[in-house]
Amino acid sequence: MKLNPELESLDTLAKIILTAARTAPKGKGIDDIVTCLLDPEEKAELAGKMEELSKIKSLKFLLRDARNVRGADAIVLIGLKASGVSSLDCGACGFATCKEMLAHEKVQKEFLGPQCMIKYLDLGIAVGSAAAKAKDLCIDNRVLYSAGAAACYFKMIDADVAMGLPLSVKGKNIFFDRPSTR
Repeated sequence: MKLNPELESLDTLAKIILTAARTAPKGKGIDDIVTCLLDPEEKAELAGKMEELSKIKSLKFLLRDARNVRGADAIVLIGLKASGVSSLDCGACGFATCKEMLAHEKVQKEFLGPQCMIKYLDLGIAVGSAAAKAKDLCIDNRVLYSAGAAACYFKMIDADVAMGLPLSVKGKNIFFDRPSTR
């Protein structure tokens, strides 16, 4: 008899969740999404980097989110490594034309930008698809800007921008009713 074997399936289910991100619709059919599943040591490293970024940026919520990453059973990162622009000249990036946006010097903070807004939408759809698939699989999760920001800032993922999706299989969702960061 195996008692409480549900965690044994998490690695496979995390890969299924990342499959949902990969197969999510992309603007013009161009896939600039980057995905990764952190091993336990990398998960601990990410939590430590989130704590470090909290000090650098004076953002206390990163400490709370780092506790969630430490308490998670797994974490996936979903990022964007933009290969170009949509060429729609839509202006959503804040520039009149795609050419003007591309000529603008990129700024590197947690994330590298500006980027084409269509690419950001692709990332949002991929992250939403992954979160929905996790919920379909009865895995608690929460989209964390903080985890993606630390992963990008400290070059743990080769992406211009990323979001973290910690995963938990416990009797209560650890990502809600969290202690205040004040």
